[in-house]
Amino acid sequence: MIQEFREFVNRGNFVDLAVGFVMGVAVTGVVNAIVERLIMPLIALVFGQPDFDSVGQFACEGGQCAGSVGAVLTALVNFLLIAIVLFFIVKGYNRLQRQHPDEPEPEADPEQVVLLREIRDALAHRDPAGPQV
Repeated sequence: MIQEFREFVNRGNFVDLAVGFVMGVAVTGVVNAIVERLIMPLIALVFGQPDFDSVGQFACEGGQCAGSVGAVLTALVNFLLIAIVLFFIVKGYNRLQRQHPDEPEPEADPEQVVLLREIRDALAHRDPAGPQV
C-alpha cells in the first residue's frame, strides 16, 4: 500500500498538477490585485462607484433590499475582467515560450519529404474536372 502511494505521488502528472495548483493560487492573487486595485477604481471614476450593486434593487423594506440586478451585473463584470486579465497573462506567457523554445522541432524523415513532394506533384497535375465516368 505504501509502495503504491509512493508510485502515485511520484508520477509526473501528480507533481505537475500540484505545481499547477500552487501556481494558480499565486496567479489568483495577482489577477485579483489587478482587478480590485486597478480596474475597479477606474470603473469607479467613470461610473461614480466601484460596483453596480445598487442598480436595479427590488423588494426593499426598512432599508434592506432582498434582490439586486446590479449584484449579478457586478459578478459578471468581475468575471469578464478576470478572464481578460488571465487572457493577457497567458498570451504574454505564450509569446515568451515561442521566443525561447525548449525543444527544437523534429525534422521530417527524408522518406516522408519525398512522399509528400510526390503527393503535392500528383495533386498539382491532376485534371481539375475530375475523373470521367
